[in-house]
Amino acid sequence: MATLRFAVLGTGFWARFQIPAWLELPGVELVALYNRTVSKAEQLAAQYHIPRVYGDPEELFKREQLDFVDIITHEVMHAPLTYMAVRYRVPVICQKPMAPDYETCVQMVETCRRAGIPFMIHENFRWQKPIRAAKQALTEGRIGQPYRARIQLGHGTLEQVKNQPFLKELEHWALTDMGSHVLDLARFFFGEPQSLYCQIHKSGKWVGAIGEDIATVMLRIGQVICVCELGWVDNPILFVEGTQGTLTLTSDDVLTLDTEQGIFRERIFYPWYTWADPRYGACHPSIVDCNAHLLHALQSHQAAETSGEDNLKTMRLVYASYESAERNAVIRLD
Repeated sequence: MATLRFAVLGTGFWARFQIPAWLELPGVELVALYNRTVSKAEQLAAQYHIPRVYGDPEELFKREQLDFVDIITHEVMHAPLTYMAVRYRVPVICQKPMAPDYETCVQMVETCRRAGIPFMIHENFRWQKPIRAAKQALTEGRIGQPYRARIQLGHGTLEQVKNQPFLKELEHWALTDMGSHVLDLARFFFGEPQSLYCQIHKSGKWVGAIGEDIATVMLRIGQVICVCELGWVDNPILFVEGTQGTLTLTSDDVLTLDTEQGIFRERIFYPWYTWADPRYGACHPSIVDCNAHLLHALQSHQAAETSGEDNLKTMRLVYASYESAERNAVIRLD
C-alpha cells in the first residue's frame, strides 16, 4: 500500500515511545513535529532524523502535505488540534483520554463524522499480546460463560509517575488516565455495560496531587459483574470466573486457565525493542501493534477497532464513574 506521510503533534514523555514505534513500521513517513516548546521537538527530530519542526501547529498544517496526524499532547489540547486537522481535511489519531469532559468527546466525534474525516483513538492496552491472548481464551469458551471478573491496573511506581508531572495537576486523575484503559478493557472482554457504581479516593501517596489516585468501578455487563480497580498494585491484572473454570492473567504475563480439564499455564511473549522501557512491560511493545492496526485502517479506508465512535463509549463510562462517585449512586446506561 502507499506510504502515508504524517506529523506528530506534541513531543512530551509518550512521544519518546510513540515515535520510534511508528518507525518500526513500513508504509509511513514522519515528516514533521510540533511542540509548543520547540527545543523539545528539536531534540527528538535530531534523534530520529525528522526533517522539520514547528512551534505553531497552524503553520505545520499550512506547509505540510499530510495523510494523518498523531496527537500526543496534554488532553486539553486534543480537541483544538483535532478541529484544526478537520479544517485542513487531515485524518486524526489521538491519544487517550480523548478529552477532559464527556461533552467535548461527543463534539470531537461528531465534528469528524460530519466532515467525513477519520478519527481514531490510540488505545493500546487492548493491543498488548497478553491481553489479546486472554480475550482469545474467553472467546473460545475455555472457561465457559463468564459471570464475575476483576480487572486491576496500577499507576506504576512513583518514579514512573514523575515522568508525567502534569498528572499532578489534573482535577480528574485515575479515572481519566488509567481508567480509560481499564474501562475499555472491560468493554473489550465482555461488551457494553448496562449500569455502573463507582467510589474514588485520594491516598496522598503522591504529595501535591489534586485528583483521585484510587478508584473502584463495578459494572453490570449482561451476565457478568466486572469490578475495575485502579491504584498502586496491579497483580493479578485480570481474574475471570466462568461456569467451567477461571482465567488469571498476572503482571508477569502468565496466563492461567483452571478448568474442568485441568490447569493450563502459559507465559505470553512479545517482541522487545531497544527504545522500550521494561518497567512498562507489554505496554510499550503494544504501541507498535496498535499503530499497525490504525495504519491499516487508514490505508484500507476501513473503520479502526478503536475508532472515535467506539472510544466514545469508553469515555461515557469514565465520566459516568465520576457522576456515580459524586452522587454515591448507581448510574444506568443506555
